[in-house]
Amino acid sequence: MPFRASILTLYPEMFPGPLGISLAGEGLRKGLWSLDTHQIRDHGIGRHRNVDDNPAGGGAGMVLRCDVLAAAIDAAVPADDLRPRLLMSPRGRPLQQRQVREWAEGPGLVVVCGRFEGVDERVIEGRNLVEVSIGDYILSGGEMAALTLLDACVRLIPGVMGKVASGEDESFENGLLEYPHYTRPREWEGRGLPDALLSGDHARIAKWRREQAEKITRERRPDLLASPSPPAGEGAPKGRMRGRTADSD
Repeated sequence: MPFRASILTLYPEMFPGPLGISLAGEGLRKGLWSLDTHQIRDHGIGRHRNVDDNPAGGGAGMVLRCDVLAAAIDAAVPADDLRPRLLMSPRGRPLQQRQVREWAEGPGLVVVCGRFEGVDERVIEGRNLVEVSIGDYILSGGEMAALTLLDACVRLIPGVMGKVASGEDESFENGLLEYPHYTRPREWEGRGLPDALLSGDHARIAKWRREQAEKITRERRPDLLASPSPPAGEGAPKGRMRGRTADSD
């Protein structure tokens, strides 16, 4: 079965968005992967289909109701669906390439896009949602984060990228940032190509690229060298600080 992404959102019109063009879009049209969206508001409460309420204990903003979101998940995802269920959240475990690759090799993902101040904790626990973050900043909602996550996964699906090898030496694939790239012309504004790349010696070129990758990683992301990545699929730790996803609407 091809990789299948199911998105639960208050704004299904945001999808496929950029995933409908370029290589991802071509893969979508070819059936290499599929995408379906589900409107959370269809399960809202009352005549106005309300999906949120005031936070228990007081405070600013609104919180997505657990009963509404649970009903949306249950309607969209059969009980026997084995795909991971993710919630895009700034308090989640940071997205990493090894996890992306594991998900890309699986049957697909169910992705919940939060809005407002956050999501009722009970539905996170009750529906086994794994919180995932794409960075230490706040977005208006989870949709942009979901598009980023899916782009990272879809490009690794066999047949989507032109050459399998084109993804093997990229940043984070080997625990390092990627080495510098060069192409024609041979000289530009007084800047030439590195001698190693002109040598025709594949071993020398590989050694140069490795050294450059290590140098750039030391300078820009020494944390990647200081500690190994957590095992793929490891969930977010308990007792973490609550983040929020603001809603400008």
